Amino acid sequence: MERPGPLFTLLAGVLLAGGIAVADLATGTGVPSVAAGVATTAPPTTSPPATTPPATTPEPPRPAAPARADYAGRVTGGGVSIAVSTRDGHAIAYVCDGKKLEAWLQGVTVDGKLDLKGAPDGTLTGRFDPASATGTVTAAGKTYRFTVPVVKKPAGLYRATPKVKGRAAKAGWIVQPDGSQVGLLTTDAGSTAAPALDPVAATAVVDGAPVTAEPISGLTGTGDF
Repeated sequence: MERPGPLFTLLAGVLLAGGIAVADLATGTGVPSVAAGVATTAPPTTSPPATTPPATTPEPPRPAAPARADYAGRVTGGGVSIAVSTRDGHAIAYVCDGKKLEAWLQGVTVDGKLDLKGAPDGTLTGRFDPASATGTVTAAGKTYRFTVPVVKKPAGLYRATPKVKGRAAKAGWIVQPDGSQVGLLTTDAGSTAAPALDPVAATAVVDGAPVTAEPISGLTGTGDF
């Protein structure tokens, strides 16, 4: 009998290997496919817990602004003093450092709001109530914040128009609640510290002559608004 040829032997080997692979898969001993062994169930999604917005406390109503009041004190940080007088919808303010900076400002008031202007380029915005005046003032190119208390005479704002060497001059004073004061005397030659004011008598000696200062007060109704 003739022996099987090489080609026949090779084919028989391939068929035998294929049969073994099929048998393995049929009996579960083969390696399953990657797709068959991977779970396809997506993890459950959870919604974030509902949050309750924090409760807000309504801002208490502002006290009604007084029809007439006087305020005086120092700006935040000190170095400059400010006085504000309000009367029946109008206001006057004076800012002074007792050396060379000063500004007079005036304007209207509506519902306790201050909006004052003065030359050169002076502005004041803020609010006032029965206890204090607060806001921002700009004078001589510098801006200051302030919160100053309500005051009663002799504290407050004063001014005068004396003569120095026969020529018209002007002076302004701020008397603080503690009795200290600051002011400027302005003449054609420039500005210098104003002479001491007697706030009770509202008088000062300027260039050797007594001068009566005019109180600027919304509370007492004096001064030109």
